[in-house]
Amino acid sequence: MIGRPSRSEGHAGLMALVEIAVSLLMIFMVVRFEPPRRALPLGSALALSESTVLLRLEMPPTLAQALGQSAMFMLVGGGAAVVGGYLRSLDSRRTRSVHEARKAQRTQLAADLHDFVAHDVSGIVVLAQAAQVVGGSGRHEQVLPLLERIEAAGLQALASLDRTVLMLNASGAEGASAGDVRSAPYGVRDIAELVQRFTTSGYTEVDYACALTDEEIAEVPREVAETAHRTVVEALTNVRRHAASTTAVRVSVRISGNGRDRALVVDVSNSAQAIGPVGFGGPRSGGGTGLVALTERVTVLGGEFTAGPYGDDGWRVLATLPLHGMPTRAEDGTSVRSPHR
Repeated sequence: MIGRPSRSEGHAGLMALVEIAVSLLMIFMVVRFEPPRRALPLGSALALSESTVLLRLEMPPTLAQALGQSAMFMLVGGGAAVVGGYLRSLDSRRTRSVHEARKAQRTQLAADLHDFVAHDVSGIVVLAQAAQVVGGSGRHEQVLPLLERIEAAGLQALASLDRTVLMLNASGAEGASAGDVRSAPYGVRDIAELVQRFTTSGYTEVDYACALTDEEIAEVPREVAETAHRTVVEALTNVRRHAASTTAVRVSVRISGNGRDRALVVDVSNSAQAIGPVGFGGPRSGGGTGLVALTERVTVLGGEFTAGPYGDDGWRVLATLPLHGMPTRAEDGTSVRSPHR
């Protein structure tokens, strides 16, 4: 009939639409999944092919109309590329987030192993060295008590490792019980036990003084309390590694200042010999990063950290951690804001 397209023309138009749809789908898939080096030339070729489909079916009467028609379909192909690129960017961001989370978890695990487990293992080494000296001098009756202390220190190291793993597992779990002692982070209340373990695993007496009341301890933000505990762990571990012959160690935890200047001050000092680059058993490969990491941690909290010679051949570690303006969770898990007086 007059004015009606023939059946072959209808089929050709349908095939052209199918070709356009397939081309758009291929542009989308190429941009989203192919490497950028391949996606650019392939996507460009597909967009060019898609923009000329109707030109191959019927050529417009003028060049301007032909260019306008091609530009319109090129824009449609560009839209498919934009959608594919957007979804590709979401995939990339998701992958980067996963990698960053895994890296942060590895970093946290390394820090916890260094701070907690290494402290107990260093105690085992000191006791083992003492057992060798005692056994070599013929005082065999003193070896058994040392072996018992080595066993206790080893069990404590295993407990520290278990607690570290539980802390990592609980850090990403929602609805974890704040009162769960196994997964709770270390804090100011744990420093006394830490000092006691240090004393029983060696021969150095520690003078520990904590000038905080229970109410003040409860007001200390969790991050500050955990950093205070890590400071004492690092300081005592370095004493054991590098100043084993020291005669006295002093650990002090107090609050200084008023109002917005209130800060938790952690002071650990030892006498006799300064901490040097070489500890028991000779130099350690890959060591020496504890103080650097601790400095970064204190700085992030807005505090100050110093470590250096003190008195007559002694060594001092001093951390000042501000308490003001930190809406966070206290050691008991309750949400508090440090007071502004």
